[in-house]
Amino acid sequence: MFKKNKHGIQVKTPEQLEKMRAAGLVVGRTLELLRNTVQPGMTPLDLDAVAEEAIRAEGAIPSFKGYQGYPATICASVNDEVVHGIPTDARKLREGDIISIDCGAILDGWHGDSAITIPVGEVDPKLTELMRVTEEAMWRGIAALTVGRHLSDVGFEIERYVRRQGRYGIPQEYGGHGIGTEMHMDPWVANHGRPSRGPRFEAGMCLAIEPMVNLGTDRTRVLADEWTVVTLDGKPSAHFEHSVAVTHNGPWVLTALDGGRARLSELLGAGVSGDGAEPGDEGVRR
Repeated sequence: MFKKNKHGIQVKTPEQLEKMRAAGLVVGRTLELLRNTVQPGMTPLDLDAVAEEAIRAEGAIPSFKGYQGYPATICASVNDEVVHGIPTDARKLREGDIISIDCGAILDGWHGDSAITIPVGEVDPKLTELMRVTEEAMWRGIAALTVGRHLSDVGFEIERYVRRQGRYGIPQEYGGHGIGTEMHMDPWVANHGRPSRGPRFEAGMCLAIEPMVNLGTDRTRVLADEWTVVTLDGKPSAHFEHSVAVTHNGPWVLTALDGGRARLSELLGAGVSGDGAEPGDEGVRR
């Protein structure tokens, strides 16, 4: 029922991709709701409640809650927290903060996973640029998800873009992953490295592409809660992520409300229209 290629990577049928798209849209809509909800004075726990209600209202289940003991619906990482921040009511968001929200949902047995970093009110221009660089690096990595290219091309494109923008840190030990019937599957997707290495992409593969970029060092540490990852120098970090399907005519961004059409049409041009990549031989329906 669940096909894997010779590298052990799950390859989805057209029908399965449609189910992943449905799960991805739950996540995409939830993150847009949170983007419009964040304001000074709220706590990360407030946002967690909003996210859980939104996901369950769509008949889906939060992916993160209970995953390896994780206690919440979202990861909410503020300022120097890179990833996996646990939402609490111990502090309120303040004007000038940035918050990275990672969100996952399961619908009909299939997973969607995406993350955005949101400014809280007006923020320092350096943080605005950090968020821009990180999000654009994600899109450069996504654009590499074309049939025949190699797994390492994603990390190569991400790192190449970030390095050209200035002195930023890319944590080496964190990256993206395969996604489908489980939230985290093979392969692991580095955010750095050399091109043209590893398995070639096939139509039906699905990967979560998620660069994390630090304003300072790439070095991190994990707090005593055994989840929250922070920068070693205390400088802010940003995180963006989308779940993406490989099709014969380019990437289909499952967690983007427009399927990635707007950004990928600029990066890839031909073949990207409608709800993302045009279907190819795999017969993906819209």
